[in-house]
Amino acid sequence: MNRIPVSSINISSIGYDSNTQTLEIEFTNGNIYQYFDVPSAIYEELMQAESKGRFLNAQIKGVYRYARL
Repeated sequence: MNRIPVSSINISSIGYDSNTQTLEIEFTNGNIYQYFDVPSAIYEELMQAESKGRFLNAQIKGVYRYARL
């Protein structure tokens, strides 16, 4: 999955596959997580968020299934 570099303290890059609704986040520490069944609207809101880390913690973590790669 292609990820886009983002400006964030903890997040290095973010990718999204609209066919599978999979959100992939690479953190600055090198960890990569995939979040499943994430609607495209949530991905778009994340990409527009002033604080991507804050949005991730409030709207994605604990809401969507995930796996660490």
